[in-house]
Amino acid sequence: MEGASFGAGRAGGAIDPVDFLKQPQTILRVTTWIFSIVVFGSIVNECYVNTDSQNPELFCIFNDNESACSYGIAVGIIAFFGCVFFFVVDLYFQQISSVKDRKRAVLLDLGFSGFLSFLWFVAFCFLANQWQRTTMSKGVSQGADAARAAITFSFFSIIVWVSSA
Repeated sequence: MEGASFGAGRAGGAIDPVDFLKQPQTILRVTTWIFSIVVFGSIVNECYVNTDSQNPELFCIFNDNESACSYGIAVGIIAFFGCVFFFVVDLYFQQISSVKDRKRAVLLDLGFSGFLSFLWFVAFCFLANQWQRTTMSKGVSQGADAARAAITFSFFSIIVWVSSA
């Protein structure tokens, strides 16, 4: 690419949707987006259980620690919206004419990816630790698969976010 800056062609170029979707960065973005939905969705949908039929209060199955569920949900939401934002930035990157603005976009993406890698590492360690300390009961066993999915995909999210950094 003659005259390219920060991995893209000259500013003002046309966007080819097929080439855009084939880029490794776009594939990683979609993967991180899906993983964040899996973690967030599995915790919200099945990791809160009602242990007593008389009491309608829901409890987090990760060692009855509300912070574990809240942290997993928060990281999933941050990752989801971050993926959407940087997907749009990637889509319009060809339209950015200033080299300084392109540099800012690339550095912001790098910093955000590093930050999310750290958050996912903490989420994986925290969720795995709380799951290890959880005693299996009838209510916990109902959401066990969702808890394992959240832990597994939080681990895979570390790898994917490090790859996108």
